[in-house]
Amino acid sequence: MSKTVLVIGGGGREHAIVDALSRSPQVGKIYCAPGNAGIGAQASNVPLKDTDVEGLKAFALDNKVDLTVVGPEAALAAGIVDSFRAAGLRIFGHTQAATAIESSKEFAKKLMDKYGIPTAAYRSFTSFEEALDYVSCRPFPAVLKYDGLAAGKGVVIAADLEEARQALSDMLLDHSFGAGKVVIEDYLTGPEFSFLCFVDGDRVYPMPLSQDHKRAFDGDKGPNTGGMGAYTGLPFITDQDRLFAYTQIMCKAASAMAAEGLPLSGVLYGGLMKTPQGIKVIEFNARFGDPETEVVLPLLESDIYSIFEGVATGTPVATPEWKDEVTMGVVLASKGYPGHYQKGFSIEGLDKVDAQVYHMGTALSEGRYLTNGGRVLMVVGSGPGLAQASKKVYEQVRKIECDNLFYRNDIAHIGLLWDK
Repeated sequence: MSKTVLVIGGGGREHAIVDALSRSPQVGKIYCAPGNAGIGAQASNVPLKDTDVEGLKAFALDNKVDLTVVGPEAALAAGIVDSFRAAGLRIFGHTQAATAIESSKEFAKKLMDKYGIPTAAYRSFTSFEEALDYVSCRPFPAVLKYDGLAAGKGVVIAADLEEARQALSDMLLDHSFGAGKVVIEDYLTGPEFSFLCFVDGDRVYPMPLSQDHKRAFDGDKGPNTGGMGAYTGLPFITDQDRLFAYTQIMCKAASAMAAEGLPLSGVLYGGLMKTPQGIKVIEFNARFGDPETEVVLPLLESDIYSIFEGVATGTPVATPEWKDEVTMGVVLASKGYPGHYQKGFSIEGLDKVDAQVYHMGTALSEGRYLTNGGRVLMVVGSGPGLAQASKKVYEQVRKIECDNLFYRNDIAHIGLLWDK
């Protein structure tokens, strides 16, 4: 009997999840709430916000949804998993309490301290004056993190005291992300990478490693964004590095959460850094990363429905199998992003693209795709190595025509340089 699945969210990450589910022989009907124009080609979009817990629950019950998969952190923090489970609905994602590993930087830091998970030293502050005094007595750059959800924009690496003062003022005086604390961390150096794992209590199933690019412009210049591209096949990470990250960080974090009575039941995302002193945690997230999901899930050979269902029900699943390839994805964003940008520009040439295209922020009007967000599209190519994947994806990106889109020309530059 074919299964009915509801995916929560409406960006590129959710498009990648829907795409992976569409390849499952078990899945018959896919809904996505709220979805987007591109997702609508593979699923039925549902006009409900990802945080409308009651509306989503009613929809799942009315439409006899067999499994719900949660994309965004906001839905998890709103308690959607707790609410669905209480109604007898099967759902892939962490409880509201377990989501604290992402929604509270201080909680995550205390957990790592208690269980010996390597991370940067830190202190927490609620007072602007005390935080400023602390940071002014320490070396720069300084890492300042808002202790809460901030859509990937609550971290500032302050180069000097004036930049730190402005960031602390934004967070603690102006409450730009809401009232809360600020965590000030030691600045670490080294290449960053992302490690996503399916986690069910103590069971941790690793996915391929990836690296995303946060800065808006080539050469890692410009403001931080939600991510301008990503790739897999990281040549600077050895097998020994990966084993350490898996056993001493990801597995240890899962066991720590279970020991605290907050077992995980979804995806654990480790934002890690390979420092001169070893691999350390920059942050944990409680869900699939975006844009990492768009380059990781195309490599999955196993049936993703079986994985989602197993984790959601606490049933062991077969170790996921992955293609022996690397992937690379380039984000096309609206000019002005991550600041002010305009919407409604026509996108041409998508029918000519010979690669996977995930829609991040598009609308459909009279049969034409229009820009409808900051990050608009992500084109993903694959190959036996990074150089081949890079060549392929940029050839395809250049086929897309739009007056108001820009993209980085140097995605995977760290990996390509290391690979030479």
